[in-house]
Amino acid sequence: MEKLLILGAGGFGQVVAEVAAELGYEVSFLDDAVRGNRVIGRCMDYESLYGTYKKAVAAFGNNRLRLRWVKHLLEAGYEVPTLVHPTAWVSPSAELAEGCIVLHQAIVNTKCQLGKACLINCGAVVDHDNRLEDGVHIGLGTVIKANCCIKPLQKIEAGTVIFSTRRKIDGVDNLMLEDALYAFGFGNTCSFVKPFGEGHINETYAVYMPCDGKEELTYILQRVNTNVFKKPKEVMDNIMGVTEFLRKRIIQNGGNPNRETLSYIRTKAGESFFEDSEGNPWRCYNFIEDSVCYQLVEQPEQFYESARSFGNFLQQLSDYPAHTLHETIPHFHDTESRFMDFAKALERDVKNRAVKCEKEIEFIQARRDDCAVLTKQLHAGNLPLRVTHNDTKLNNILFDENTGKGLCIIDLDTIMPGLAANDFGDSIRFGATTAAEDEKDLSKVHFDINLYELYVKGYLETAGNILTDAEKESLAWGARIITLECGIRFLTDYLQGDTYFKTDRCSHNLDRARTQFKLVEEMESHFEQMQEIVRKYC
Repeated sequence: MEKLLILGAGGFGQVVAEVAAELGYEVSFLDDAVRGNRVIGRCMDYESLYGTYKKAVAAFGNNRLRLRWVKHLLEAGYEVPTLVHPTAWVSPSAELAEGCIVLHQAIVNTKCQLGKACLINCGAVVDHDNRLEDGVHIGLGTVIKANCCIKPLQKIEAGTVIFSTRRKIDGVDNLMLEDALYAFGFGNTCSFVKPFGEGHINETYAVYMPCDGKEELTYILQRVNTNVFKKPKEVMDNIMGVTEFLRKRIIQNGGNPNRETLSYIRTKAGESFFEDSEGNPWRCYNFIEDSVCYQLVEQPEQFYESARSFGNFLQQLSDYPAHTLHETIPHFHDTESRFMDFAKALERDVKNRAVKCEKEIEFIQARRDDCAVLTKQLHAGNLPLRVTHNDTKLNNILFDENTGKGLCIIDLDTIMPGLAANDFGDSIRFGATTAAEDEKDLSKVHFDINLYELYVKGYLETAGNILTDAEKESLAWGARIITLECGIRFLTDYLQGDTYFKTDRCSHNLDRARTQFKLVEEMESHFEQMQEIVRKYC
């Protein structure tokens, strides 16, 4: 039978001796006051007994005294075991330092960390992911809920319930962000957070997590702008449905679902988003490493890859029931409705700006019939509703940093039922141009037919097999109409006093409208060629 030396022969020492006996030890005591058959000396004799006894523990109820003697024993070379009563349960993933004592029917749950000389008394429950510093005493029947940190030498009295405590997280400067981090389960583990990205609609943060001794960007946390997305639950229902569908499809095709689609994280309560105390919705998704996002077309190959990416996105979701998606922004790409909004803004002219844009007003009015081209085909049943992204700019694609290939479609807030021509057209409007969207010098603004052809080629390579003949014929119209629609929206906002789009100058929205109308004019002059290019790659 293995020998164990116990320092402290009082009432607690006797309890520890019984636990040790249950574990198969032959016990002897050292104590400065208590006498008895098994008390073989005073506590100071521990040094002289080293060798005769290889293992020793300290059994003092006083936390400071118990911890001090455990340290003395370790310095003297003793092995100081952890004693766990057979009726107690300690998780295999828990870490207990030297000299811990876990008494009858206590529980130490998953991934707990206990420092030296901790005492877990009878019936106490230390739930998962708790950290107890050196010399802590958890009293009889106490419950320590998950994710707590108990300071050194602290005694938690019998029957107490300790609720989760929050640690300070670098980069967190408001309670709403802190609440969101804890809601998604990152609060007790993340290293730090900081603002992320160049978006102007949602408030976005990078969440860094510890990994193999380093700190890595792992998650993206966003507060959704409810001024733009007034029904966040419907937005998240759409996103969760589509991304979970994509994940299954990517796995079936042998791809990597952790890189080829965003994976949204549910809260600890299983919800798709967290609503803070002010009613703001927060959502979270994985960060995809070794990826890059471009704000503008720097090389023609990037535009080609974007076409393949958005075409593939449409193809992957071709079996998804588009009618089950919420229309989160009503009439988003209903060009006829956009024309009516413009007409109302013109009639009201609340800022007396109509006189400054008479040419642009006439431009829109002359193309009223064009606004109905796609919607008429939709209502007639000639064009099917599909799952569309509805914001198919280049900067909504992640590219593989190593290969340069399109990797993953992001910014999924506007996923809704829509027309393939709308997504196609929005990409052309944004990418097949020679100038920025708000360029003041219109001599620099041109529709690039070569970039258009490159995009058609890439788009039809990935989406061509699921598009109907009518949809293919509608693509060139999509470029014209979505560009016109965007210009209408800019001019409408200008007439209303710049209430929707962010502006940096008084004429900003007017400048934006003018660039779109310049592109429309050039598309009209190249329209037969645009249609012929589509037929070429069909």
